[in-house]
Amino acid sequence: MAGHSKWANIKHKKAAQDAKKGKVFTKIIKELTIVSRDGGSDPDSNPRLRQAISLAKSANMPNDTIERAIKKGAGELDGINYEEILYEGYGPGGIAIIMNALTDNRNRTVAEIRHLMNKYGGNLGEAGSVSWMFRYKGQIIIDARNINEDTFIENVIDLEIEDLQTQKLEFTILTKPSDLFQIVDQIEKKGYLIKSSTLEYIAKSYVKIEGSVFDKAITLIDCLDSHDDVQNIFSNLEFEE
Repeated sequence: MAGHSKWANIKHKKAAQDAKKGKVFTKIIKELTIVSRDGGSDPDSNPRLRQAISLAKSANMPNDTIERAIKKGAGELDGINYEEILYEGYGPGGIAIIMNALTDNRNRTVAEIRHLMNKYGGNLGEAGSVSWMFRYKGQIIIDARNINEDTFIENVIDLEIEDLQTQKLEFTILTKPSDLFQIVDQIEKKGYLIKSSTLEYIAKSYVKIEGSVFDKAITLIDCLDSHDDVQNIFSNLEFEE
């Protein structure tokens, strides 16, 4: 009986891992599709596609799956037409939440997101309802291991960056959204390893909540993040360090 119970737990754990992996794959496939549609299928001339491919490979996505998603996005194969939508709203404790979604059915997605927001003490707002609380920036994170900080600063100071934060293991650069992928190209040409390059909504200030309200906010964010159509979530919730 104990053996049966252990095997049941193993099967359940594997099923949960497979489901999580499936959701990760779904989100990456959507990203590959839309960046190929918007910037072309050649990663040499499409930095956002290079980043998406790198993300796919780090998730152990098969090469044929990657290639198929890119071809669908570029129109070389028949595929689903995804629409990029930004949702905004408030969560428990008045925290602001922004969600970037890719969907092939706008009505379904907004209904499901509104249901989740209402279920966990939040509400979906109109466009612009919370985005004024954030700065929209390009964010580049560079692997800082074995890099001399002063030399790095000298090498990037001539680029049109807005801010540079240096830590022991990584350097973070902020750019104008329109400059992000151009600066990514230049940094890569200088020989630095980019861990990620993304467009981010960065909160101007953060809200601290505690106890059961904090727990409910985390549950809501986790549920939204698990939704197949939600690619990224940004909030002004303050986390303890």
